[in-house]
Amino acid sequence: AYFMCQVPYLICPIEYSAELERMTMSCEPSALFRPQEYGLPDTVTTWRRILGIKETVTFYPFFIHCFFMSLFASIIGPFGGFFASGFKRAFKIKDFGDLIPGHGGIMDRFDCQFLMATFVNVYIHSFINIP
Repeated sequence: AYFMCQVPYLICPIEYSAELERMTMSCEPSALFRPQEYGLPDTVTTWRRILGIKETVTFYPFFIHCFFMSLFASIIGPFGGFFASGFKRAFKIKDFGDLIPGHGGIMDRFDCQFLMATFVNVYIHSFINIP
């Protein structure tokens, strides 16, 4: 994620420039993709002195959002599969389809992704400032 935050192609939208008559990608990155300085909490003051760490740390705010999404994906994401299994058992269905033989169909492969897509949508609209 650190290297991706530094590549303009991944953080700037591609727009058509009528002046240059071509697609351009020059923009000022949003605050999510610019390093910011954060102060460490007072509870780590002793450890900070012992280890010789500065009072502040600098990183991209994007990393905070990555942390919470990965935490949700690893802890709550698998429950999408449990929910789909419970749904199938309630309706006495073995598989959602037979497109992929032996794997339960497309829906069985993507049940966790549907839960994650919903979470990411709610997270983006709730915590990330989108103009």
